[in-house]
Amino acid sequence: MENFITFFAELSSVQKLAWIIICMSTFWILEGAFPLANHTYEKWKHAKLNLVLLSSTILINVLFGALTAGVFIWGEANSFGLFYMIDLPLWVELLLGVMLLDLVAQYVVHYLLHRVSFMWKFHMVHHSDTKVDVTTGTRHHPGDYLFREIFALIAIVIGGMPFGFYMVYRILSVLFTYWGHSNLNMPRGLDKTLSYVFITPNMHKFHHHFERPWTDTNFGNIFSFWDRIMGTFVYDDPTKIKYGLDVLEDSKSNDLKYQLKVPFDKTIKTDY
Repeated sequence: MENFITFFAELSSVQKLAWIIICMSTFWILEGAFPLANHTYEKWKHAKLNLVLLSSTILINVLFGALTAGVFIWGEANSFGLFYMIDLPLWVELLLGVMLLDLVAQYVVHYLLHRVSFMWKFHMVHHSDTKVDVTTGTRHHPGDYLFREIFALIAIVIGGMPFGFYMVYRILSVLFTYWGHSNLNMPRGLDKTLSYVFITPNMHKFHHHFERPWTDTNFGNIFSFWDRIMGTFVYDDPTKIKYGLDVLEDSKSNDLKYQLKVPFDKTIKTDY
């Protein structure tokens, strides 16, 4: 188990980028062969804006790298965090670490991105995609992703976990992000069964419905039980879903300039 965790702790930047490409490419192919929604669109044209936003996400990730390393060094030097208070089998601690990160750095911040008005304005860009597919997983306004990175640091401080735990979580998070957003038509029975523990493609699609209350449900990324515990879980017929947001212009879903200005446009209603 120690070798397993060390492997992830020592992943190079090239290997991390390769994992992103592998996950996105795999679900790009699968959703093309087994589509959930029959999107009528030019897939590469649609992907262009989402991939541009991915580049900003990667840049922010790199800039946060030094700060994240500093937080781990500080935590280790001061023996600060929950994991310094427990002594459990390594695999149990790893599972708890991934769960803590998924709760704080995914569920909690995602919930706040919907509930806090100024945060929601940044998160709107992610929801403005009218053709949700695997590349939508990369569609985050830089401000949106900054919030997510800040909460990841908070989770690291609370946990005081080893760096290897954090990297296992990041690798899993990439996988579930692209899987959950992919336009993949999984067998309904399998999807629903898996949704008792994990965020599945059908489950996450309700979160991308164009209007509330579905928009404000299914906030998790890896584990679905956070939504079940917090009362934000929903599962219904995915054919009822219409993507986008009722307060934004669908025609500008792929307009980069428009999307970057959304958080600062005072004419856009937030309903909060």
